[in-house]
Amino acid sequence: MKKSIFSLGFAAVVLTSACQQFEAGEGGLQYKIVKDNGQPKAQAGDLLSLNMTVTTDRDSLLTSTYKIGLPQIVNIAADTIPGMYAGDYNSMFKMLGEGDSAIFKLNLDTMAAKTMQPKPDFADKHLIFNIKVNKHFKKGELTDSALYAEVNTYFDGEIEKLKASEEGKINDFIQKNKLEPKKTASGLQYVITEEGSGEKPEAGDTVQVNYTGALIASGDVFDTSIKEVAEKNKIYNAMRPYEPAKFAIGVRQVIPGWDEGLLLLPKGTKAKLIIPSQLGYGERGDGRGVIPPFAPLVFDVELIDILKPDAQDTTAQGNSGN
Repeated sequence: MKKSIFSLGFAAVVLTSACQQFEAGEGGLQYKIVKDNGQPKAQAGDLLSLNMTVTTDRDSLLTSTYKIGLPQIVNIAADTIPGMYAGDYNSMFKMLGEGDSAIFKLNLDTMAAKTMQPKPDFADKHLIFNIKVNKHFKKGELTDSALYAEVNTYFDGEIEKLKASEEGKINDFIQKNKLEPKKTASGLQYVITEEGSGEKPEAGDTVQVNYTGALIASGDVFDTSIKEVAEKNKIYNAMRPYEPAKFAIGVRQVIPGWDEGLLLLPKGTKAKLIIPSQLGYGERGDGRGVIPPFAPLVFDVELIDILKPDAQDTTAQGNSGN
């Protein structure tokens, strides 16, 4: 409860460049400049705002700023910093300026040898970076505080764009899936997919719920209580149990959208909860980069059981006598 998506324009550019050969750089780095916008390239001390996907040579997606909806800010380090070497991660960004886009293949054998760290086992020889630079912040004669003030102002604008797009994402999701949800005064929307015949929970009751949560913007499943769903969506974690979530409802143990939505459902009900960010993880996201700021969510839930406080007390007393 508590990841390759490209913009169409960039995807088209990448596809048209597929027939080009990669050029060889230092340290086994390979690169393909998809677009050179003719602007100054980044230097040590500068920062770049960019959109980026990172995949392995086994076609596994490791990260994508497109999924989060926010660009990444990269600080260009000096070559003299320990651990830096020609052909490393930092070298890639020093080849780029504002408006540029490129594909890089970072050599993992070189990285392991230069950093004395073990080679990761999730790739064969390369990590592949698809990068598009949005903005170049030049250090020049600026103080650090002045430079980061520019970056903060820029990023605040990106956050506002994300906030303004939330309602459109929800509406697009509803239309695309041909849903006819009910809407509450708080902004929660829900669709009953299978009506239960039991009673509804009350605040303070403990509920047992099976659930699957996804980002509305991308459709990516980020959490589930169901093992098969986790495996299918490649988020399976062998260290956690896959079983119905159990928690007290209506007492702020879960996000507000759950507290409100589950109180509307009779026992045995299956439903789809469409949760705007103010009822989810708000303007900060989940803090782990999985759920971004101002992210509307959709949860498929099944209210399996309701336990009254007195029933729980009786169960606890009975267990204590065993």
